[in-house]
Amino acid sequence: MNTREETYHMTEKEMARLKVAERLVEGEVTIKDAAEVLKLSTRQVIRIKKGVRLNGPKALIHGNRKRKPKNAVDGKTKDLVVELKTGEYSGTNFSHFAELLAEREGITLSQPTVHRILRSAGIVSPRKKKKVRAHRYRKRKDCPGMMVQLDASPYRWLGDQELSLHGAIDDASSNILGLYLCKEETLEGYFEVAGQMIGGSGIPISTYSDKHTIFFSPKGKLTVDDQLEGKTEPYTQFSQAMSELGVSMIPAG
Repeated sequence: MNTREETYHMTEKEMARLKVAERLVEGEVTIKDAAEVLKLSTRQVIRIKKGVRLNGPKALIHGNRKRKPKNAVDGKTKDLVVELKTGEYSGTNFSHFAELLAEREGITLSQPTVHRILRSAGIVSPRKKKKVRAHRYRKRKDCPGMMVQLDASPYRWLGDQELSLHGAIDDASSNILGLYLCKEETLEGYFEVAGQMIGGSGIPISTYSDKHTIFFSPKGKLTVDDQLEGKTEPYTQFSQAMSELGVSMIPAG
């Protein structure tokens, strides 16, 4: 018997739900864990589980996706909005323009709708000038061991070849707790100075560094699998080690 394969076009949110729902159906995760990861009630998760078990992925696809919204803006109105913005109201920002459309032109549209129409036409909203904020200098810690600064400085330390000097410096006392020299800024370099620091002065309460990917994951957010495994933030190899030692990592800036 021939079976017809179906193709589903799903949003990122729907894909995440499907991934969790499939593991739920297989008994790999609990309803409570799934609800926590998806930020839904247990009742909603039970409904999703039932739907996926009976109907597969299509149970998660929003039913309104192919329907035209009742409040859809017609083409003529869109064209008029673009014409007015590029002409008489060219100097206004999007939010003010939406207000003027209602007040002067009798065109009542929500600000998000006006923004969407104009962005689709390639129009950019004039931005307000931001005030330059004075840089605030961070106050040093009062006691040694509360914070250690980690950094690497590229320089021709030994002659013509540029090398990176990795360092660990106590924030309160400015004492050097570890140094390591190698060709470039590396994970190995920071593990070396961390070993020197812990061996000589003990484990600090926190570290302070830039946002280099050695210290902080560029992912920004956890994957569904990470959350199901109980992780609370994306780790790098170095930050995982610091977390296991109970050290808080603080990014500069």
